[in-house]
Amino acid sequence: MKSSESNRSTCYDPLVEAYQKSKQLPFRLLEQHTYLSLIGDVAGKAILDLGCGSGFYTRQFKQRGAEQVVGVDVALKMIESARAAETREPLGIDYRVEDVAALGQLGNFDLVVASYLLNCLPTQAQLSQVCQTIAANLKPGGRFVTLNDNVQQPPETYALCARYGCAKSTAQPLQEGTPILLSFVVDGQPFSFNNYHFSRTTYELALQSAGFKTMQWHQPMLSPESIQQYGRDFWSAFLEHSPIVVIEGSR
Repeated sequence: MKSSESNRSTCYDPLVEAYQKSKQLPFRLLEQHTYLSLIGDVAGKAILDLGCGSGFYTRQFKQRGAEQVVGVDVALKMIESARAAETREPLGIDYRVEDVAALGQLGNFDLVVASYLLNCLPTQAQLSQVCQTIAANLKPGGRFVTLNDNVQQPPETYALCARYGCAKSTAQPLQEGTPILLSFVVDGQPFSFNNYHFSRTTYELALQSAGFKTMQWHQPMLSPESIQQYGRDFWSAFLEHSPIVVIEGSR
């Protein structure tokens, strides 16, 4: 796990500003609406945000009434950016630079959330270890909700992603651990990094082994804002061959 977390830090640290700006890309409208809708009411809850980046969602959880929010990321520059935002607008969020797999138990949280964390892990062993960390930090009956690459999207449809702000490509047939290159262009600045493919079965086995009793896979949902800005027809290819999903599990 150490190597994959180091890679995550290395690839994200120089890209803090560009990655923050990527939150304005078209596909983020569906991402944000779907993710926050499925997380639901957070008032009074304790939330652990793993792979929190610069705190884009972390801040929203506190603003929506969460009692306790802890954000964890291995990328120092991302956490520095999150802490700077906390200084400008204090919300009482605890940000930590940590390797998620080595995190251990920080507490008993009602909700553990993540944004594209699991698909950054290049081996099944690392995936299993992170799922164990997630479960260790959840109360009995607690939920895990994460944004993730859609592992069931056919590679021949990857090119359709580009018009929505994120290009995907792979140089080899999909098998367990195959790298998938994600490429973005924000304000003329290109940046890219790898995700890693694992089957739906592999994800579900890792979560089940960690103690999750139920699991659901959710497709993106249109929001009124996404229709207003781009029209319903614009999203047809995205919804038919979605590059992202939300995975939900309960202990």
